[in-house]
Amino acid sequence: MKTRKEISAQFKWRLEDIYATSAAWEADFTRVGELCTKFAGMKGQLLESTADGSTLKAVLKLQEELFLLAEQLYVFARMSRDEDNSNADTQSLAGRAQALLSNVGAATSYLSPELLSLDEEKVLGWVAEEVPEYKFYFEELFRQKAHVLSDKEEELLALASEVDAGAKNIFTMFNNADLKFGEIKDAEGNSVELTKGNYTNFLESPDVSVRKGAFEAMYRAYGAYKNTLAASFSANVKGDIFFANARKYGSCREKALDSDFVPTAVYDKLIEAVDANLPSLDKYLRLRKRALGLKELHMYDLYTPLLPEVSEKLTYEQAYANVLDGLSTLGDEYSGLLKTGYESGWIDVYETRGKTGGAYSWGCYSSHPYVLLNFQGKLNDMFTIAHEMGHAMHTYFSNRAQPYIYSEYKIFVAEVASTVNEILLMKSLLAKTTDAKVEAYLLNHYLEEFRGTVFRQTMFAEFEKLAHANAEAGEALTAEGLSALYYGLNEKFFGREVLVDKEIELEWSRIPHFYNAFYVYKYATGFSAAVAIVKMILEEGAPAVARYMEFLSSGGSDYPLELLKKVGVDLTSTKPVDDALAEFGATVARLEALL
Repeated sequence: MKTRKEISAQFKWRLEDIYATSAAWEADFTRVGELCTKFAGMKGQLLESTADGSTLKAVLKLQEELFLLAEQLYVFARMSRDEDNSNADTQSLAGRAQALLSNVGAATSYLSPELLSLDEEKVLGWVAEEVPEYKFYFEELFRQKAHVLSDKEEELLALASEVDAGAKNIFTMFNNADLKFGEIKDAEGNSVELTKGNYTNFLESPDVSVRKGAFEAMYRAYGAYKNTLAASFSANVKGDIFFANARKYGSCREKALDSDFVPTAVYDKLIEAVDANLPSLDKYLRLRKRALGLKELHMYDLYTPLLPEVSEKLTYEQAYANVLDGLSTLGDEYSGLLKTGYESGWIDVYETRGKTGGAYSWGCYSSHPYVLLNFQGKLNDMFTIAHEMGHAMHTYFSNRAQPYIYSEYKIFVAEVASTVNEILLMKSLLAKTTDAKVEAYLLNHYLEEFRGTVFRQTMFAEFEKLAHANAEAGEALTAEGLSALYYGLNEKFFGREVLVDKEIELEWSRIPHFYNAFYVYKYATGFSAAVAIVKMILEEGAPAVARYMEFLSSGGSDYPLELLKKVGVDLTSTKPVDDALAEFGATVARLEALL
């Protein structure tokens, strides 16, 4: 694997667009400390008899300046560490930024309790007079009044946030910097290093021995540390329980969903809808087994393309060109910004030693968005570009249209824009191909997106629901218990058609999203919403695109379910999920006809 110095600058993001020098970062770090002191000194001013709308405005604007600058410092530090997690300097920088966020939280923690102790009508009057753009912010604040504590309690919770992040940080460092997977034999018999970045490539190999070897080596590595990883996961869950109890929620899940104002019924209905459609997954798995010519279908056989002969290695340039073409439906401005991102240092492209695995989009209000990739040249990597640039465009449009207070869109809608891009790219590629084998290959990929995003993420969601419920009931989360729970869910989802290999019971130990509890279900709801939006865009054209662009520009200016209703999707009903799973079934039938 190459080091970062061996990669050309054109394939690396330009973090210097945020801070050109370390001195500039240090100056802002000092400035945040000064602002924290100033903000802490304003404690009680809103409670004074002379307080009015101008007092409120001064407090809010100072908080905004403080948050904006702290976010910028933290984003730069964490993304710098992600370039090489083994770099001691960037580890230190990220640690300092994490501690700074905790200090900022403590310094500002008095504000919400102070505001909530005032008469709601009076506060809203001040808002209308001086800061009308904060109207929704205050509506949301008063909605959650029952879960905001006293100023002293809020300060303690803010100080505890850094400790609470410990389990996640430990897992991140272990998973990205310390854990090694050894070497395996490739299809030619060569010994090659197994990494998280190339693991999927090996699972896609037409050689079953390569797939099996990679699968077993991956879980052998995690299995050697299963008790440590169970302790880490358990600590994270206990943190979730602590904060849910402290904020007077009935459960961790209720607390997590309330931040998006999403009822737990939406979560439960998703699980129920997917469970009801498992027969269509069974049909696809039977087709997969037949197409691969296997007597038994194993867990490591679920990723290899059904038609490997049409799987061609793509250059990054080719992949990005296809993305640009596939997303042209979204208009000239959108396409122009995609080109800007490609040319202007938004994207970190290739896997390097120590670099954080996977892919993400991030950034801060004062910068353009950034995208981290680990590009390997596979078809899936092209769709990852479309996916992460969907996030980036959502961020760009929201930051441009919204004030800082509403610039950040809720996680519930975060996966919609990314998945719309993936599906539009898929539809474009399918429309252009005249080769039945290529069509079948693409359909298989589309079905894998459904399987991985709707079925698999819903299985993850059910695991999180059950694991947290067990812990909330006082049950210890051991490696054996977690593995048994996870293996049972795999049997439920895949066991009728797949020989569920014992190793898969350890998969819970390697999923980073489990350290951000009750996040993954949003992939499934977001995918379902995206299927509906793409259908509207392709059928209606410009009017649907206009509604969608308005959605991308909305940030966090309304509740997620309301924003989706404005674009034409109602996730309080099961219709979007049912319709998406109906498309899955129809796509299985279409692929079956080709094979």
